[in-house]
Amino acid sequence: MNKINENTSKNYKSGFISIIGRPNVGKSTFLNRVIGQKIAIMSDKPQTTRNKVQGVLTLNDAQMIFIDTPGIHKPKHKLGDFMMKVAQNTLKEVDLVLFMINAEEGYGRGDEFIIEKLKTIKTPVFLVINKIDQIHPDELMPLIEKYSSKMEFKEVVPISALQGNNVETLLGQIKDFLPEGPQYYPADQVTDHPERFIISELIREKALHLTREEIPHSIAVVIDSIKREGNSETIHVMATVIVERDSQKGIVIGKQGKMLKEIGQRARLDIENLLGSKVFLELWVKVQKDWRNKAGQLRDYGFREDEY
Repeated sequence: MNKINENTSKNYKSGFISIIGRPNVGKSTFLNRVIGQKIAIMSDKPQTTRNKVQGVLTLNDAQMIFIDTPGIHKPKHKLGDFMMKVAQNTLKEVDLVLFMINAEEGYGRGDEFIIEKLKTIKTPVFLVINKIDQIHPDELMPLIEKYSSKMEFKEVVPISALQGNNVETLLGQIKDFLPEGPQYYPADQVTDHPERFIISELIREKALHLTREEIPHSIAVVIDSIKREGNSETIHVMATVIVERDSQKGIVIGKQGKMLKEIGQRARLDIENLLGSKVFLELWVKVQKDWRNKAGQLRDYGFREDEY
């Protein structure tokens, strides 16, 4: 962790906030909205977020460290088990929990499971109703009443993370609940993840978007090297896209390499924006059969339980 700034004022507030909820409720969209740039990948496919992603928002009188967790779901492989441990462990470490739901979907079994977990902790919990721009205003109050009958929340805040509706109000209410504390991170730092992690996630995002249903969550991305060539301003990034089957390798590469080229072109633009430099991105595709069920390969690809 970065050196704590001890010079913050006596009334300075800081704390850690976990964002938890079912898959695809908009947690990553909210985090990117709050931080003001992309640090969490977004997809309409469930379980896009695999590791916890910390986003840091520094204000004049407060610092909020948001933890975007994998969507709560029933694990189907070792990777799924890892994702659930990450999500549940964060509840023990934070000052505030944001339980985010999708207004369009309403109450479901996944919410029941999460609420039972939340009832066992002493941490304050906000109910954040996301995607209110997708429902009629008359549908909002019955939704609030339904969830409030299941558990007592410190605050209930309807928002649209995509449109930005009511997000500033939510941030104000979060700040009110945070304890006085130090500034944990420098004011210009927006995440605690290294560049390699963010770059690999940006590549994986493009692969998810472009391959759609053909390639589910059997994709991992490993950054092989990041280096600046001599006095050139261009940064050379070499990365390997990992899939589980030969057929998936063919889909990711595409006819005459067109799919892989498109993934690379789209990812390069985001990486250049992240690094502030021209980027030469070189992608390779490798088959590692059933890697999501192999503990050794999960560790190799950055899924380490001892870090969570």
